[in-house]
Amino acid sequence: MTDTSNDQAVHIRKGAPGDLDWPTTLARLDKVLRIRTTPIGMKMFETAAEMEAVPKIRRPKDIHTADQIVSMASRLNWTVGITGADLVGAQCQAVLGLGAQDDEWYSGKHMAGVWFETIEDSAAHQAAMHVVPIGKYEAMAVSPLSTGRLDPPDICMVYATPGQMILLINGLQWSGYKKLEWGCVGESSCADSWGRALSTGEPSLSIPCYAERRYGGVQDDEMLMALQPHQLVQAIDGMEALSRNGLRYPIPPYGIQTDARAGLGASY
Repeated sequence: MTDTSNDQAVHIRKGAPGDLDWPTTLARLDKVLRIRTTPIGMKMFETAAEMEAVPKIRRPKDIHTADQIVSMASRLNWTVGITGADLVGAQCQAVLGLGAQDDEWYSGKHMAGVWFETIEDSAAHQAAMHVVPIGKYEAMAVSPLSTGRLDPPDICMVYATPGQMILLINGLQWSGYKKLEWGCVGESSCADSWGRALSTGEPSLSIPCYAERRYGGVQDDEMLMALQPHQLVQAIDGMEALSRNGLRYPIPPYGIQTDARAGLGASY
């Protein structure tokens, strides 16, 4: 990795909320959910120069998967920026809109016989993936939210256990309830998390795939939620309200043979 730091202002999209107090926000998140993996942000840039202007940005010297780049932020607390040329292949480039998305990529032939039985199965998988539209962006950066360097990030990403994740979801649903629905493409499930959140603006939950765990160091018990900054604040607000009602993490086991009426009377 190399550092390229300067004082040039970071690109901020028109109308984007760049005034979040991240130290306070993250302290609130830690209090309600006890997250063990660093919450991070991701931001897309229309030019590589804008990405390279992020303070203390690191640029890869080697070729990596997008999973590795994301985990450099979430596991090592680095701020890292890439272009499509820094990524190992078309699958990673396509999800971020930094390359591929051509007929050959959509054919899925590179995955046929490996992840899927037939070329038709592979093509169906490719078509099912959420990807950032190609042509608008040249670069991407990730950074711990605590640094404030992506002012603001397009999306936040939170790794959490299933028990933590359901309370985060409950927090999102506390006010303005709506049913949250996601899909699972299987392999390349980064399309279910950051690909979907970037392309739709919706909170996006995924079960990290083989590649994320093999190359990105994601742990067996971790799931990933990608969501916009204001949605993360909404979830924290909701979790704090639930906590005041006694519904908080860690969820204490009640006992499988205990009379449930007392507990249910308080929480349901």
